[in-house]
Amino acid sequence: MELVDIERLLIKKYRKYLWSPFIKAIKDFELINENDKIAVAISGGKDSLLCAKLIQELHRHSDIKFDVEYICMDPGYAKEHRKNLEENLKYLNIKANIYDSNVFAVSEKISGNYPCYMCARMRRGFLYAKAKELGCNKVALGHHLNDAIETTLMNVLFSGNFKTMKPKLKAQNFQGMELIRPLYYIDEEMIKKWRDEIGLNALNCACAVTKKSEGYTRKYVKELIANLEKDIPNVRKSILRSAENVNCDMVLAYQIKGKKHSFLEEF
Repeated sequence: MELVDIERLLIKKYRKYLWSPFIKAIKDFELINENDKIAVAISGGKDSLLCAKLIQELHRHSDIKFDVEYICMDPGYAKEHRKNLEENLKYLNIKANIYDSNVFAVSEKISGNYPCYMCARMRRGFLYAKAKELGCNKVALGHHLNDAIETTLMNVLFSGNFKTMKPKLKAQNFQGMELIRPLYYIDEEMIKKWRDEIGLNALNCACAVTKKSEGYTRKYVKELIANLEKDIPNVRKSILRSAENVNCDMVLAYQIKGKKHSFLEEF
């Protein structure tokens, strides 16, 4: 598909499903402000590529003046995956710089057959450091609506806590740096439809360890929500909204800025 057609799809056919919810998230959560310099992190997957393309369109046409750096971290991809990433960027006309690292190898060495958590943390740290080096004050990631919903339920079921995925947050170890999630309102199914329609051969995880692993937690929760949705059509919205409607008067304990409070404080 020609580039002009790809870009037209975003603001025409997929306007309701991609462009409009993207703009809504930007406005609702004040994700992009005047004079920001945003590092858009691109893994080569469908979500980060869409995020980069949407921000590229906004950068061209928005009245808000901000700068953008498109950055990719190669955590140790196989040659075919690295080539695929480069072809995706060329196909979408995203002028990104690719920086090498050995995150896959190090996280696997540290965490064995379950490196996902460590890999994610190391990737995040690498991206923050590179963004700061480039003079950016924000890092944009491609987490979408489904990620936020699944993360909430994963924490309840497997970690025994109630935490969600926020649309923006301050970096703990990089002063003045924020993480933003512009796809927060976008349904993953619509991203898949866009990807398939434009013929984008996006990467998946591309990690040799998790590629061999079946039944990992997020996949389990994704399937659980899909099954629940058959009987409870609005279950995903309910899970997401639960993070906006926490009644601290009716919970046993809660934490604010690292300090834990108990309902017993009432007595």
